[in-house]
Amino acid sequence: MLAIWKREVQAYFYQPIAYIVIGLFFLISSIYFTFGMVASQYAQLNVLFSSIIFILTFVCPILTMRILTEDRKNGTEVLLVTSPVDVYQIVLGKFLAAFTVFLVMFASTFIYLAIVYILGGKPEIPRLIGGYVGFLLVGACYVAIGVFASSLTENQIVAAIISFAILLLINIIDPIASFVGGFTAKVLDMFSLLSRYEDLNNGIFDITSIIYYLSFTAVFLFLTTRVIDKRRWSQG
Repeated sequence: MLAIWKREVQAYFYQPIAYIVIGLFFLISSIYFTFGMVASQYAQLNVLFSSIIFILTFVCPILTMRILTEDRKNGTEVLLVTSPVDVYQIVLGKFLAAFTVFLVMFASTFIYLAIVYILGGKPEIPRLIGGYVGFLLVGACYVAIGVFASSLTENQIVAAIISFAILLLINIIDPIASFVGGFTAKVLDMFSLLSRYEDLNNGIFDITSIIYYLSFTAVFLFLTTRVIDKRRWSQG
């Protein structure tokens, strides 16, 4: 698994995709930061987190679209699944590689924190930690969804579109739940990633929310292993 993680991380940074994703995220989040916080002299980064988390809907599909499709397209998937490494280790290694790039992207937001302090701002520490933790957990879920989408096809563009469609659906669950109300709203709320994120972003540390995000990530990684297993057995 460690070898797969290392190889995939190197592949990300040998190709332009990691730089494109990180650069795109940093550019858009900097625009939000400059016009939403610096211009208004608002010291809380949590408002920024709430705004830029929507950017992940676009950058995570780009980040993960090649993670499994490339192996399948190049025919190297057969070598991987017939190697002594278990399928779940392959999936976990690839997920961790994509999440490593996500962490680099995430680390770029510390620049905003430094600027806030330099300008004399004093962010509320509990809310700040909650915002960062929530952002990481939501990011892990989004990356896991992208890895799952990548396992469904050998076409990178199709994988990105599938991933984007799932993430977009997740983004509009809350408005739909508010519209329909009743029991349906409660069911939809079970799949809402963003409603739980708001609690963390407000400094409310609920262990059930953290378990929910970790479970959500694990479920999509499990589904990914099932997809690869099914394809392996169908090919004999």
